Amino acid sequence: MILRSPTLKPCRVPVKIAESHFVVKIAFFGVGSQLHRAGCVRLGFLSSSRGTLNDGRFVAVKQLSIGSHQGKSQFVAEIATISAVQHRNLVKLYGCCIEGSKRLLVYEYLENKSLDQALFGNVLLLNWSTRYDVCMGVARGLTYLHEESRIRIVHRDVKASNILLDSELVPKISDFGLAKLYDDKKTHISTRVAGTIGYLAPEYAMRGHLTEKADVFSFGVVALELVSGRPNSDSSLEGEKMYLLEWAWQLHEKNCINDLIDSRLSEFNMEEVQRLVKIGLLCTQTSPNLRPSMSRVVAMLSGDIEVSAVTSRPGYLTDWKFDDVSSIMTDISTRGLDTSYYNSSASPSTVGGAYIHSPIDPSKSILQETVRDGR
Repeated sequence: MILRSPTLKPCRVPVKIAESHFVVKIAFFGVGSQLHRAGCVRLGFLSSSRGTLNDGRFVAVKQLSIGSHQGKSQFVAEIATISAVQHRNLVKLYGCCIEGSKRLLVYEYLENKSLDQALFGNVLLLNWSTRYDVCMGVARGLTYLHEESRIRIVHRDVKASNILLDSELVPKISDFGLAKLYDDKKTHISTRVAGTIGYLAPEYAMRGHLTEKADVFSFGVVALELVSGRPNSDSSLEGEKMYLLEWAWQLHEKNCINDLIDSRLSEFNMEEVQRLVKIGLLCTQTSPNLRPSMSRVVAMLSGDIEVSAVTSRPGYLTDWKFDDVSSIMTDISTRGLDTSYYNSSASPSTVGGAYIHSPIDPSKSILQETVRDGR
C-alpha cells in the first residue's frame, strides 16, 4: 500500500505475521517533510505495548479499533498533522502503518508509564516537588496545544492515565492527536463526546459544547489528584463514594486544606499546595467563562500572577439532572474504550476503565489499546 500526504513521502507498508510475533515496517517522520529511515517494530503478537526499532529504541504501538469508520485519507491527514505538533510535554509520534484494515500508530515509549499508576499505585511514590513539576509540565503542554501550536487542538480526554512519565519523570500528554482538531472558531458543537467520568466538563458532557475550557476543567481534576493522591471518585472517602471535586470544595469552605493533602507525603510546600488547590477549584468552575486559560494557569503556577478568588463550588456531573440517567451510561462496559497505553483496567482513576459517551452520539472511540505491558 502506498501512503501519500503533503508531509509524508510515499512509502510501502508490508505486514508479515509469524507464529510468535509480527514485524511491521513503518514510515518514520519528523517535523515538516523530514523523513527518518524506515524501521521495524518487533513485539509479541498483540501481547506487549513495547516494541523495538532496529536502532534499539523502544516504542509504544497502538492499533485503530475495528469499529472505527474513519477513512484512510482522514487517518493519514490527522497523523501528518500530529507529526508536526512537538513539545517537551507531548508524547512524540514516530510513525504509522496502514495495511488493509490494520492501522498502527507508533509512539515514543515512556519508561515510568502513566501518572495514575504513579499516583494511585504502590510502586512509585512521587514527592511533592515532582508532583508540582508534573502539574506545571502538563499545563505547559496544554498551553502549547491550545495557544501555540499552528493548529489549535482540544485534547478532550485529559486525565491521569493519559499523562505519561519519562525516565526523569517529565510528564508528557498522550493521545492528543486523536482528538478532534480545533479550528479558529471560539466554540464548537461536537457530535461525538468522548471522555472519562469525573474528568468531563459539564457543558461538554451534556451539550457537546467543546472549547479548550473542557481541557481546563479536566486539568483541574488532575491538579487535585496530584495534591490528594486520590482518584477523581473514591469509595474510601467517609465510607461512601464521593467525587474528589466535592470533597475538595467542602475542605476549602471549611479552611481544612491540610486534610486534602496525600498522607504519604512527608514533606510539602504549603504555599504551593494552597495555590494548586485554588487553581484546581478555579479550573473546575461550572461556567467555562470562569475558568482560566492554560497560559494563565502556567502563570499562576509559576507565581507570576495571583490565583483568582474561588467564590463558587466546582461543577461536576452529579450536579446535572438527567431525565434518564441510563441514557448517558448506556453500554459503557461495551462501548467504552480506554485509549491510554498503560492505564490498568483495574485502575481506580476511571469508572470501570470506561468512557462515557453523551446522548448526542454514543459512537465508539476511534482507538483502543491492543498491546499492553505489565497487566
